[in-house]
Amino acid sequence: MFTPKYAITDLLLANITKINSMVNELNNKRFAKLILVEFERIAREVSAHTSTSIEGNPLSLTDVKRVLKTIPTSIRDTEKEVVNYNRALQILDKRLKNGHLDLSLELILDVHRQVTLELLPLYDLGSLRKKPVIVNDPRTGKVVYLPPDTENVPTLLAELIHFVKNSGEINPLILAGIFHKQMVIIHPFMDGNGRTTRLMTKLLLAKMGLNTFNLFSFENYYNQNITRYFETVGEYGDYNDLVYKIDFTKWLEYFTGGIIDELLRVTKTLPENGNSPQTQLEPHHIQILEYIKKNGFITQQEYSKLTNRARPTRALDFSKLIDLQLIKRKGAGRGAHYVMRDE
Repeated sequence: MFTPKYAITDLLLANITKINSMVNELNNKRFAKLILVEFERIAREVSAHTSTSIEGNPLSLTDVKRVLKTIPTSIRDTEKEVVNYNRALQILDKRLKNGHLDLSLELILDVHRQVTLELLPLYDLGSLRKKPVIVNDPRTGKVVYLPPDTENVPTLLAELIHFVKNSGEINPLILAGIFHKQMVIIHPFMDGNGRTTRLMTKLLLAKMGLNTFNLFSFENYYNQNITRYFETVGEYGDYNDLVYKIDFTKWLEYFTGGIIDELLRVTKTLPENGNSPQTQLEPHHIQILEYIKKNGFITQQEYSKLTNRARPTRALDFSKLIDLQLIKRKGAGRGAHYVMRDE
């Protein structure tokens, strides 16, 4: 049975107390839906960039924003990684809001399938590894860690899931942190372990009320010092020799410290974004949304009858609402029309 070793140090306790206070403060604030929509978009962009960057993806944040805004027809693997991660975030967020997400092996495999789609052979998509793997130091190329034997992976995962779901007295932040490090230690997949683990950790944090989908990207903290992240979350040596010596304390201190760092960044940014021209809706934007809500959709021609704005300006009005993910375009040519995003 999985029984992680860790201590509630003064630093860890202080971090947990501070996080709870910051989350309560944010939850008590009321932001316009438009501001939250903008934050969701920004958070997904940053998460897709940083979580793939941690694994060596060379795309810059600017590149990621471009790829997510207009997915290339001929897409490279580096771009596919970003698109997959962003889509997985959107799917998890939607399922979370619908209340259909409980930690399970099936969910972990499904997330892995999403992040590695078209990047791994079909037999490795959403499947536990069938071969031994090694972990190399990205700087030197030398082997630094030998994960558990392949035949032990299913049992280790089952024990981890059972531990998280049946440890009601343990602080949820500690549970999320333990899950994160233990997933890295088990290394259950041939590839995509880090991305899958970080997405599942975001899910656990969201379920406890710290909704990282809507507010911030905790992966951003790890990407600021990738070497420290790997040194703290990983282990060095053979799992079979380390299994009874692994201590989660230092990682939990680092994990909770990272959440504080990102919460502070978001807290400072929120007022600025609240008054941003990029999130401000004008009366003509509201007019479009109200028409769609009443009639189900709107066309360029119908909008021209509602306003005296020039055709190029009307196109910009639709583009802004699309960028804010409030509406989406359907059809092409004369059949083109716009509907609400959630339809």
